[in-house]
Amino acid sequence: MYELHNCLRSVFFATLIPGTILLSWLTGLVGFRSLQACLLIFFLIFVVLPLIFRYSVTLQRGILFLTFIKYPKGLDLTKPESVGLYATRNFYITVKDHDQDEDGVRVGVWHVLPSNAVRRFKRELRVEEEVDHDLDQHLEPAPGNEQELKELAPAIRSEFPAVVPENEQLFYERLLRMPGGTVVLYLHGNTASRGSGHRSEVYKLLRKLNYHVFSFDYRGYGDSDPVPPTEEGIVRDAMMVFEYIANTTSNPVVVWGHSLGTGVATHLCAKLASLRERAPRGVILESPFTNIRDEIRLHPFAKLFRHLPWFDFTISRPMYTNRLRFESDVHVQEFHQPIMIIHAEDDVVVPFLLGYRLYRIALDGRSRSWGPVEFHRFGASLKYGHKYLCRAPELPGLIQRFVESYRNAVF
Repeated sequence: MYELHNCLRSVFFATLIPGTILLSWLTGLVGFRSLQACLLIFFLIFVVLPLIFRYSVTLQRGILFLTFIKYPKGLDLTKPESVGLYATRNFYITVKDHDQDEDGVRVGVWHVLPSNAVRRFKRELRVEEEVDHDLDQHLEPAPGNEQELKELAPAIRSEFPAVVPENEQLFYERLLRMPGGTVVLYLHGNTASRGSGHRSEVYKLLRKLNYHVFSFDYRGYGDSDPVPPTEEGIVRDAMMVFEYIANTTSNPVVVWGHSLGTGVATHLCAKLASLRERAPRGVILESPFTNIRDEIRLHPFAKLFRHLPWFDFTISRPMYTNRLRFESDVHVQEFHQPIMIIHAEDDVVVPFLLGYRLYRIALDGRSRSWGPVEFHRFGASLKYGHKYLCRAPELPGLIQRFVESYRNAVF
């Protein structure tokens, strides 16, 4: 009965527009030429365009990854201070897709130092003015590994009397290895780059909590190599940045994914689990979805097409065939680490329903001996939408409790 209802519903929506056009002609509201023009437009938009989408992998990738959308314009990603991220190192990592890949793909990375380290070494970093301004604005950071910093500061100062381009990498990696720290690897969504406004807000929030923050642009984004992205490719990029962190420090790492980045995060963790590699201590999923098929059907851009009988045939199924899946509903059942999901009820890009559905799937599909799964909803009246959960006053406390609960736990 349910399938019959869906079938009838699809037929109704598929014939509604042409039927209305035909009825208008029969009743004399429009002329024959207008009828022909309207039917041709319908055919082009609702039949030809979906068919082109079905057979064009380039178009599928373009619509999914949206690498052509770039903002803010004129942003120089080699200068993180241009978006208010002082004491941030910009560098590049080369990703080899296979053993015979000689050139590899270069991806741009930011390493944002935690507030307590920046305050301790503000003179060496030459950011006294910026730090003092933050203190004047009552942006005092949370407690962190202050004792370790205090004990090791004299030795580090003698080794690095000033941070200059020639020793910048050594200095940042020295602080990254310092005991007691926490690292967050941030995986952004589609469009723009690691320097877009709402992402910078997240870095500043995590910096204030005294976490090292790593953010990078997948292939095809920002100043990374202009290689057409694929799911396997951007997960590979994330894997290489994670390996760089893991090879540099033994401090715990938390993976944070936003929007499309949640699909990257769960796929990354599942792959690390299958390889039995060192894994993050926890995973934070901001505005996640279950899989691309569900997300496409509920996305605002699909509103005109989702009821067409051939929607799955021309849009959903081809993306799965071309391995553009981002199946978080599968991957959350393949790794053991604890998960925290945060989602706004007024999110129109990734509907709240998908984040909650992923939470229920994780609850039901994961072993009880694995890390817990928690879900935090933010009411529609707060108007955080898809991008601005970082502005929720209760979020820092939620992050701290999650990180402190599991930073030393192994599942």
